[in-house]
Amino acid sequence: MTKIYVAGHRGMVGSAILRRLKARKAAGEALDLVTRSHAELDLIDQQAVRDFMTSERPDVVILAAAKVGGIHANDTYPAKFIYENLMIECNVIHQAFAAGVTRLLQLGSSCIYPKEAPQPMAEDVLLTGTLEPTNEPYAIAKIAGIKLCESYNRQHGVDYRSVMPTNLYGPGDNFHPENSHVLPALIRRFHEAVQTGAEEVVIWGSGKPMREFLHVDDMAEASLFVLDLNRAAYEAHTRSMLSHINVGTGTDVSIMELAQMVARVTGFQGRITTDPSKPDGTMRKLMDVSRLADMGWAAKITLENGVRETYEWFKQAEDVRS
Repeated sequence: MTKIYVAGHRGMVGSAILRRLKARKAAGEALDLVTRSHAELDLIDQQAVRDFMTSERPDVVILAAAKVGGIHANDTYPAKFIYENLMIECNVIHQAFAAGVTRLLQLGSSCIYPKEAPQPMAEDVLLTGTLEPTNEPYAIAKIAGIKLCESYNRQHGVDYRSVMPTNLYGPGDNFHPENSHVLPALIRRFHEAVQTGAEEVVIWGSGKPMREFLHVDDMAEASLFVLDLNRAAYEAHTRSMLSHINVGTGTDVSIMELAQMVARVTGFQGRITTDPSKPDGTMRKLMDVSRLADMGWAAKITLENGVRETYEWFKQAEDVRS
C-alpha cells in the first residue's frame, strides 16, 4: 500500500491529480490517498505541517498547493504571493523530509523563466535573465521551490522532482472577473456578453502577446507520468541542479486568436476590441517540451476542445451558484 498525500487537492490541478489517483485506486492499485482542506491544515503553519507529517507519514507527497492569481492579483498583492508560496514550499518539503518521505513532486509555473527568454523556453534558461516584473515575487518563490528539491536531493539523497506547467485551464479554474488568468477571464467576459446581449467585448492589452495553454487533465497525467518514472530514467534526462521539467503543448496562440476562439465557443457574434492601456505582460511564453517528449509524454487535448469542455463546466457551476 502506497500512502500519497496530495497538498492542494481542492485546487484546479490538485483536484485533477486526485481524480486520476482515485481512478487508479478503483482499478485495483494499492493506494491510500490522504488530503486535508485549508481549514484542516494551514500549510503556512510550520508546527501544523510538522504534526501532520509526523502523524500521517506518507510515502509520497504531491505538492500542488500554491497561492495563485493573474496579472492584476500578482501586481496588487506581491508580498502575499511571495510569502505564502515560500512558506508552503519550505514547510511541506522540509517536514516531508523530516518525516522520512523520499519521493515528492512539486508543481511550479512557467513564470520562473526570464522575461526575455529565447523562445521556446528550455529548462536551461532558468536564472539567465530578469523576470517579468508583474509576477516576480511569485516566480522567485517557485524558483526557490525547485532549488529546495534539488538541494535536498543533493544533500540527503531523496528523490524530489519538479514539473513546470505552462498556462493551465479547465474544470475547477478561477473565473473571478479581476483575479483570474486570461482564459477563464475571457470565458466569463464572453459568456456575460452573450447573456446581456452586449455588442462588444474589450480585451486587456494589444491582443498580440502569444500564450500556450494546457488542459489541467493533461497536466495531471503528465505529473503522474513524471512521478512514476524510475529514478534512472528521470536522471537520464535531468541534471542535479537543473532537474525541473517543462510541461506544455509546445504550441501557442495570440490573445486575440484566443478571444476569437472563446467567442466561437460561447456563441458571441459582436465586436472584439483591445485596450492597449492595460498591460500585455511578456510578449511570448512558449515552453520547450522536448525533454518531456524524450521521456515519452505528450499532451492529448486540443485547445478548442478543451475550451469547449471548460465552458460547459463553467455554465454548470454557474447554474449551481444561482
